[in-house]
Amino acid sequence: MFGTDFFVIGQISTGLNLIIGRLLATALVLLIAMTVHEFAHNYVGYRMGDPTPRDLGRLTLNPFVHINWIGWAMWLLIGFGILGSAPISEWRMRDRRWGYFWAVAAGPLSNLALAAFAALLYRFGMWQFEFFSRTDFFFNLNQFMTLFFSFNLLLFLFNLLPFFPFDGWHMLRKLLPPREASVLERYQQESMYVFFGLLILSFIGFDIFGIFLNPPYAFISRLLLGF
Repeated sequence: MFGTDFFVIGQISTGLNLIIGRLLATALVLLIAMTVHEFAHNYVGYRMGDPTPRDLGRLTLNPFVHINWIGWAMWLLIGFGILGSAPISEWRMRDRRWGYFWAVAAGPLSNLALAAFAALLYRFGMWQFEFFSRTDFFFNLNQFMTLFFSFNLLLFLFNLLPFFPFDGWHMLRKLLPPREASVLERYQQESMYVFFGLLILSFIGFDIFGIFLNPPYAFISRLLLGF
């Protein structure tokens, strides 16, 4: 949940290199993160009794089965978008409350698992943090893994936001008692409006999400990477 103006020919060249290199790496990272995320939703939903993912062929790690092309392109261009979808239904699960809760939670937890896997490789010295320079046309392993760790941890936290239609909203709905959950459902549309309002504020310089997400991001990063 990425701009610079260049006025000299040489600056334009290096700026384009950075844009192309980062876009390529980001596209690949998002493809992997989205695929695992949506597969996790579908697989756990199926295990909880919902046959829909199986019937629709969603029990696969083929990214083209899960991807939302418009949302994926939006993520690349503006840093926000719906990457994929999972057609799970609480009404077809054996336990509508906890079955659905864990099917929804499986998505962000899968991104946390990917970040933890990258951190484990980091601790074994298999890659080091390395950010893109102004002259990078393509990406190396360290740059890719830096983005891989960061984006998966970001997707984990971002999806826990309690706004409709994020995973966090659906998880909160199942954690609340029935009466409070019913109130939350009645205000789901307003919840979405609040999110988009905060998103607009973030784009114009008031980083509201950063205030809430940066502390847990820093804490989990230190915990996983051993800083």
